[in-house]
Amino acid sequence: MRPITTTALALSVSAFSALAQAEPASQAFFPLSLKASSEQAEASGFFEGQSLTGSTRNWYARERATRAPLWQYSKSDGSRHDTHSRDNWVQGTILNYSSGFTQGTVGFATEVAAYNAIALERGRAAIAGPNNRTLTHSDGDPVGQWSKAGLANIKARISNTTLTVGRQSLDTPMIAYIGNRALPSSFQGVSLHSAEFDNLSFDLGSFDRVSPRTEQSLSKFRSEYGAAGVETDRASTAGVNYQPFKSLTTSLYATKVDDFWNQYYFGANHVLGDSAVLSLTTGLNYYKTVDEGSKKMGDIDNDTYSLSFGLTHQAHTLTASWQQVNGNEYFDYLHETNGIYLANSLLSDFNGPNEKSLQLSYVLNMAPYGVPGLKFNLYNARGWGIDGTHYRGNAYNVRGMDGETHYEWGIGTSYAVQSGPLKDTSIRATYTAHRASKAQADGSLDELRIVTTIPFNIL
Repeated sequence: MRPITTTALALSVSAFSALAQAEPASQAFFPLSLKASSEQAEASGFFEGQSLTGSTRNWYARERATRAPLWQYSKSDGSRHDTHSRDNWVQGTILNYSSGFTQGTVGFATEVAAYNAIALERGRAAIAGPNNRTLTHSDGDPVGQWSKAGLANIKARISNTTLTVGRQSLDTPMIAYIGNRALPSSFQGVSLHSAEFDNLSFDLGSFDRVSPRTEQSLSKFRSEYGAAGVETDRASTAGVNYQPFKSLTTSLYATKVDDFWNQYYFGANHVLGDSAVLSLTTGLNYYKTVDEGSKKMGDIDNDTYSLSFGLTHQAHTLTASWQQVNGNEYFDYLHETNGIYLANSLLSDFNGPNEKSLQLSYVLNMAPYGVPGLKFNLYNARGWGIDGTHYRGNAYNVRGMDGETHYEWGIGTSYAVQSGPLKDTSIRATYTAHRASKAQADGSLDELRIVTTIPFNIL
């Protein structure tokens, strides 16, 4: 073991002293109590509470494969050709109308959102479609402009409990909208959100279709990493969010995806100390996945977790995240969802069979230096031990993975306008490099992504 230097020891002592002298985040018990107020009792009326808002997003991504070609494009004669590059540039706009809730014991409301996308890059070879970035025809020719109803639902509310029926947005650990393209995904079905307590809420939901980020029609659910063409008609979820202490939040969810899997999730986040001096944030995410019904995804018995520790001192946050997959298949989740709350889900999800990964990240928040809204981040993640040789199913292409490794690093900056007519406008630029061994599925590539989102209010 290397001896500890005087400088390292001094830093350790000073960090501990700072934590000890900080005004700590409250560790007090948060007693379970009913909310003193009711959202429905404060309803202003259907028209009185209405709003018309929106946003427009300019989304650009430039990708370059650094080893083997990773994509294909179609020529006019229908032939497919390999390519090392992919460029997608789309303008996505959302116009959202939300009514207020009618008054009375039971309130009713509605929400409708129109989604529109314009392809700013329309070269077949450039976009290398079909993909989930630019909508194309089956021959690979881009659709120049398209629209759809992204949201269309009716809501009923009693006290602080709301039932939503129709096309809607949802954010839970296993069924969650994903908004990392020009337009987000949404889901068709029924959900119930109950928040009658100050520190306890419940979610229920059942959905039969997903509205993808880059498609006009509704689709059946499929998995992110499973064999193409394997689909299911329903995904249902139930969960509870509980804050037992002022400094601790927890979530417990279960999801059934018919004939795919049953998946269970536990998450916890704890804060200790004062970020003005030194604070420690600990995050745990755990998923258990087992096959269900007719086992369209084959035999599944998968335990995956991530554990992260983040130290914050004023403008600076340094985080270490460990992630591990215990199972001979991918840790999988539903396509067109953000149902992966693992710490090392980056450009790569670091979710290969039996994979272990470690990420180190640094975030600089410029607010303490007089530039609120400006942030910089830097990270490096490495995954190893990917082994699919013991997999006996047919849903995942992993048997050729034996000791595969990969790594990823990224640098980014973002800025959110703090005031004025462009308040809340955000600009984010990221550069990511991923390098993989021969059989690791993500491949070796570089990506530059620039995203500008401008919100607006009409009514």
